[in-house]
Amino acid sequence: MPDTATPRSTTNQAEAVPARPTPRADGHLPKFAASLLALTAIVVVLLVLFILPSLKSGARDLPIGTVGDAHAVQVLGDQLDVVSPGAFDTAAYDDEAALRTAILDRAVVGGVVVENGSARLLTASAGSAPIAGELTGSVTAAGAGIGMPVAIEDLVTFTTEDPTGIGIGGLAFPLVFGGIVPAVVAMRVFPHSLRLQLASAGSFAVVGGVVVTAVLRFWFGSFDGSILLPAAALALGIAAISVPLIGLQSTLGGKGFTALAASMMFLGNPLAGIGASAAWLPSGLGLFGQLLPPGSTGTLVRSAAYFDGRGAGSALVVLLVWVVAGVGLCVLGKRRTAGAQAPVATELAPEPAPA
Repeated sequence: MPDTATPRSTTNQAEAVPARPTPRADGHLPKFAASLLALTAIVVVLLVLFILPSLKSGARDLPIGTVGDAHAVQVLGDQLDVVSPGAFDTAAYDDEAALRTAILDRAVVGGVVVENGSARLLTASAGSAPIAGELTGSVTAAGAGIGMPVAIEDLVTFTTEDPTGIGIGGLAFPLVFGGIVPAVVAMRVFPHSLRLQLASAGSFAVVGGVVVTAVLRFWFGSFDGSILLPAAALALGIAAISVPLIGLQSTLGGKGFTALAASMMFLGNPLAGIGASAAWLPSGLGLFGQLLPPGSTGTLVRSAAYFDGRGAGSALVVLLVWVVAGVGLCVLGKRRTAGAQAPVATELAPEPAPA
């Protein structure tokens, strides 16, 4: 008899595979909102850091000197307070020679000599064009208010090729860039030798300082005279950024490097006050900026280029501290690396053969 068994059903009996849960769009909303808020906050912070210092800058308690009859000086000083309240802090000097020395030493931003019913205003526009302009306008207006004619003498001027000092005033960003990039290059080219990294960064600091200063002097005409002192100042400033970056990389890794690089870019750059001097910035921000390499380098380079290096002692100390601290971090990083490698070398050492 033919097999009448019912053929096995070919109906699809595959086991049901549980469907994967479809990601819900609302599950990504918190992350999306958080990232949006974070990016917005970063933009606002950057806006504040780069715009607020300039927006709030101005003349506040700027030190100026006075020479002359006490009564006449007092009358002019009172009128100056009326014209520009809180802008200037006056100090009396014995004679005009002492006042001129103080201006050239950058102890004061200018001064007034009162004699025979008239006044002579002594300024140093190369120290800060905005400050010199504010001082000139205020003293001239004050003199006009009391019927006292004012003559103006600029003791330290910009060059005719760069009459507003744009060359040196624009050094902030190139300085920060020139300090960060050589450190990155040195660490990439010599990843296993801190000594070569420091040698590479230091060599670029010297070469970069000379080249940039030569461009400022011979191409832009931003200052006159020898380039040696300004080049040394700029080289020290570049090293004060590069060396600590290498040191932090060796001790804390990429996080330390990134933190300092970001600080130099987003704090040191806008708070450097290179174009107008730190005294033109809000007092707290100006002081903080001078404690960072970009700000202290700007002060040192300006003093070297226009004032024969006078009035740059504090800036020089700040930069040397940064360089020494960077070298110290490199030494610490090298010791930590050597200490971490010692146990590994001991474990890998072959055991002595039995006697």
